Amino acid sequence: QVQLVESGGGLVQAGGSLRLSCAASGHTFPTYDMGWFRQAPGKEREFVATINWSGGSTTYSDSVKGRFTISRDNIKNTVYLQMSSLKPEDTAVYYCAAHPRGRSRWTDWGQGAQVTVSS
Repeated sequence: QVQLVESGGGLVQAGGSLRLSCAASGHTFPTYDMGWFRQAPGKEREFVATINWSGGSTTYSDSVKGRFTISRDNIKNTVYLQMSSLKPEDTAVYYCAAHPRGRSRWTDWGQGAQVTVSS
């Protein structure tokens, strides 16, 4: 199990950039696959991006592909989400999630970070 704490959220104008960070506790971080999800008001939580334990494989939702980049630093126990060309529809609470390598169910979640994109 890992504890996850997001940071870096805030208010940005459309077209701007923002980087979210998710710091994980414990020594097992390098054995976890990581992901970012988001939930807009009145909508269900949706997948944004994932990165495998080594950082060698990433996936993105179609809505963010080409604009967002997920990365990780296994020395710093941190996963990042670099967001560029932000749109008002990217406004949401962004959550970091983790699951052990080889598993498919997300087992650990952060508390969320608010991202607001103004038009």
